[in-house]
Amino acid sequence: MAETSFLLRAEGIDKSFPGVHALDHVDFNLKPGEVQVLLGENGAGKSTLMKIFSGTLIKDSGRIILQDREVEIENPHHARDLGIGMVYQELSLIPSLSVAENIFLGRLPRRNMGTVHWSRLYREAGELFDDFDVHVNPKQKIRVLGMAERQLVEIAKALSLKVQILLLDEPTSALSKEERERLFDIIRNLQKRKVGIVYVSHRLDEVPQIGQRVTVLRDGKNMGTIPVKKADESTLIQMMVGRELKEKFPKEEVTIGPEILRIQDLTVKDKLENINLSLHEGEILGISGLMGAGRTEFARVLFGIDKLDSGEIFIEGNKVNISSPWDAIELGLGFLTENRWDGLVPRLSVAANITLASLSQLHNAGFLRRRNEKALAGRYINELNIHTSGLSQKVEFLSGGNQQKVALAKWICSHSKIMIFDEPTRGIDVGSKTEVFRLMSELIRRGVGIIMISSELPEVLAIADRIIVMCRGSITAEFKRGDATQEDILRYAVIGG
Repeated sequence: MAETSFLLRAEGIDKSFPGVHALDHVDFNLKPGEVQVLLGENGAGKSTLMKIFSGTLIKDSGRIILQDREVEIENPHHARDLGIGMVYQELSLIPSLSVAENIFLGRLPRRNMGTVHWSRLYREAGELFDDFDVHVNPKQKIRVLGMAERQLVEIAKALSLKVQILLLDEPTSALSKEERERLFDIIRNLQKRKVGIVYVSHRLDEVPQIGQRVTVLRDGKNMGTIPVKKADESTLIQMMVGRELKEKFPKEEVTIGPEILRIQDLTVKDKLENINLSLHEGEILGISGLMGAGRTEFARVLFGIDKLDSGEIFIEGNKVNISSPWDAIELGLGFLTENRWDGLVPRLSVAANITLASLSQLHNAGFLRRRNEKALAGRYINELNIHTSGLSQKVEFLSGGNQQKVALAKWICSHSKIMIFDEPTRGIDVGSKTEVFRLMSELIRRGVGIIMISSELPEVLAIADRIIVMCRGSITAEFKRGDATQEDILRYAVIGG
């Protein structure tokens, strides 16, 4: 096939970091109007390859050919000039600026006198969101938006560049099913304009919905590129992990213990209304709902990040006042946040992040016992199969999925008795998801109560002992395990009770 039949062709791309050979002579190509899905376990090299194409990282060796011209992509601005746009897994928005300012940052529309043409800015941003058929106010500050809304802003920002090659790194990780379908419609429209799209995902069900070809990376190597019609789930998993996964949702059956948490009439003005629920020892309570349903807002109030207006919280029968995260930790709560960066200190080591919520166990007369810290962190690195060059590696240099594992390890390590997991499998691969569910089973066997907030309905249905559905800040339904279908949950998530 001639070079000109490809929008993008890469040959022998190699990239190493201290202690990690991230890409090992990887070949890759992309056709005009094609969606090529890029799969692989966490640390396989997917994001590294995308960052090289987008100019964020410089390759060590190899060739990149755009159509029929070899190029050296020097930086993100150069990549955009070459017609390459990227939506990163870790969002790159500025919280203090508005939605519209973030979308058109560095290219704000100007009047003749050089001042910003604000009305045009907001109008053009609004037109981009009309393509999504979603309601995001262009004038809102990014800091007040949830993760799903921020994801949509990031995607709109990339589309505003009118690129010929669009790189999407986990674009649907924070989107509901309806929002994902809208994004797929936009992608299909881009294909009609011959835009080539590289689509990084951990959701195997998305492969036949949106892709034409699939490339799998494993340990920095290209394991093959195959047509979607040949890419059944078992074949892809075998290519990704090198083994068969016998059980996707391991769930250990344990005896549910006494009530450990009770919430009565919890209310936050304009966010939550009369939330009543309970959680028992050894129970996984699933919370489902669409974007804006109030799930994350509930978790933040329970953990003391945000203040409640009224209501009561009881732990083991005792009424408690949780006015800060420190109060929550002292009372035995742990919170894996929806945005992993809210729970990590990127410039600290892997070991320091894992033990961050457990320092009371590791000090002696005010001095940190480094040997104990390393031993404890090493245990969870092994248990969660965290890919790192060592205990001292900074978290900021890990892949997104391995950062998520570190955030999870921090709370497992803390021995909290009530765990709040907000989208615990966001951005991690199918093998790592199985590890997370296995760890959750280990926690409930120890008597830990888990609140699992998830947009992944198959996971909630398979793992949760009870499922609560939220809509517009209220609980609209509750189901026991096995009593609900995806359609039942969606009905109550969309129209309420």
